[in-house]
Amino acid sequence: MEIEKRILVVDDEEDLREILQIYLTDLGYNVLTAADGQEGVDIFLDQRPPIVLSDIKMPVMDGVEMLRQIKAEDPEAEVIMITGHGDMALAIESLKLEAADFITKPINDDVLEIALRRVSEKIAMRRQLKAYTENLESLVEEKSAQLVEMERLTALGQAVECLTTAFLDIAGDVRAGMEYFNEVPCFVALHNRQLQVVAANRLFRDRLGDMVGRPSWEIYAGPFKAPEACPAGQTFQTGAAVRSRETIRYRDGQTYPVVVHTAPIHDSRGELELVLEISADISEIARLQEALRTTQQRYHQLFEEVPCYIAVVDREFNITAANRRFRDEFGENAGPTCYEVYKKRQHPCRDCPVTATFEDGQSHQTEMTVMARSGDQRNLLIWTAPITNAAGDTTQVMEMATDITPLRQLQDRLASLGLMVSSVSHGVKGVLTGMDGGVFLMNTGLRKDNREQIQEGFDIMKLMTERIRSVVLDVLYYAKERALSLETVELPGFVIDVAAIVEPRAVEKGITLTCRFDQAAGPMVVDPVALRTALINLLENAVDACGEDQSGHDAEIVFEVATLVEDEVEFKISDNGIGMDAETRENLFDLFYSSKADKGTGLGLHITKATVEQHGGRIRVASEPGQGACFTIRLPRRPRGDGVDRKKL
Repeated sequence: MEIEKRILVVDDEEDLREILQIYLTDLGYNVLTAADGQEGVDIFLDQRPPIVLSDIKMPVMDGVEMLRQIKAEDPEAEVIMITGHGDMALAIESLKLEAADFITKPINDDVLEIALRRVSEKIAMRRQLKAYTENLESLVEEKSAQLVEMERLTALGQAVECLTTAFLDIAGDVRAGMEYFNEVPCFVALHNRQLQVVAANRLFRDRLGDMVGRPSWEIYAGPFKAPEACPAGQTFQTGAAVRSRETIRYRDGQTYPVVVHTAPIHDSRGELELVLEISADISEIARLQEALRTTQQRYHQLFEEVPCYIAVVDREFNITAANRRFRDEFGENAGPTCYEVYKKRQHPCRDCPVTATFEDGQSHQTEMTVMARSGDQRNLLIWTAPITNAAGDTTQVMEMATDITPLRQLQDRLASLGLMVSSVSHGVKGVLTGMDGGVFLMNTGLRKDNREQIQEGFDIMKLMTERIRSVVLDVLYYAKERALSLETVELPGFVIDVAAIVEPRAVEKGITLTCRFDQAAGPMVVDPVALRTALINLLENAVDACGEDQSGHDAEIVFEVATLVEDEVEFKISDNGIGMDAETRENLFDLFYSSKADKGTGLGLHITKATVEQHGGRIRVASEPGQGACFTIRLPRRPRGDGVDRKKL
């Protein structure tokens, strides 16, 4: 009998009512809602839902009083109470008032479903008992379509055992004996040794036709290899009961799956005389199984195709399941721990969200930097969710992670851009201040016809113009990401040209520039524009370091180029200037870091390091305060890998 699937949900928390309404609707219920006990009573009196799901503590009228009034109006109404851990006394009072069940907050889906199934079965049983006294045959037909397979098979096994014993007493009067089975909600038939149907119950005759005298195997849709292979035939051959799944054909031509039980019936001499065959229609169970398979397939597809990383982790941090995107990024096989997969470490992470979820059963969120199996770093935004058993205990935790690496890269880029604008603005402001001073000196010199003052102002303007040029070039180089444009250059000529660019400025400051070049260095494949800029940045920094030294000794810069091995070249630029402390050395190549206050943008050495690395080389610095500095660059004679433009080679 189809149970009316209406339910009234009563709770003063609107969010909980909405969640329960969505969940219960998905289970097939027609859901009514009320915000307090009084409203719940009013809706119940108007709609008469068979099931009520209610919180205990509510304003206006609490759940206990509402239960009392509902039971007074309809004692057969089934009320499930929702209680917090501190409401156990009220829950016990509810049970005394004949509440069907109670569940605790937070509500576990499995526990709620079990409670609903229990009250639904109770309602169904009560209605069936009423209907049984009015129309037994109609009740049996309606009930047979709803029986769960295991209940049916258990009942069949018990029936076979009892019926076999009973049939020994009625085997002599077959037709009279078969009348005992007319009310059984199964197909019951007797077969003789000639594999003919000798008797059948009413349900058998109504749905399969009058098969008395017909072969035992004719009711089955699938042909058997031999007549003896039908269930009754197997029992006659072996003398033992048989249980099998078959397909039978109704008299209207439709086919349905059944579970068949047979039992041997012996005569007074112990000879096998008849076979009792009982078949139960399991088409509804087959439909439910197919629906379950479809649902599982749909959720599996959702699990696999969702555009984020999903992993299921147990209490030992083992990954027990992972979706396709996770496997593609971090590895195919489940089993390694999450901290091995994410961090390549041997112990759990600090502030682990999985640990927190196991401890409190709540969802947690964190941002984490992890390493993919390719070796690339990923910035992940991770959410965790508990996976609970029927008792509400957290047995596993699901991690859902979104890759926010592009977002973080964009944020870093924007932050760098902001720092660059701030740094450049500060530098330009200092240059403009210097230009104002130069203009003032030139104007004063022109008014007084003082050529020395005019020249001094002109020199300042020239210096400030050069600084603006340097700032603009650094900004343009930083802002434009490009591949190396490689050319083959002869090293001696290339480094002599670089030294010639810086030498006039060094001479102007009284600094000796000493060049020690290996004249047999030969050719080298480089981006001449990028490498020239990098070397000039280092040489000009050396000039500034020597210019700021006040020790009185002769300032000197040494520019050396040598071939270390056949495929590697070393550039070394050393000076005896003011040197650097540990903090300066540590931050020297960071973007926008400058030790020159408003005289530098912090781009030059950052660009130099990037150029060296783009060529496949490495750069290091050695320096101490007051002892000068030495920059060493080692480059392969020919860059390797991607990121280069080889059109000019």
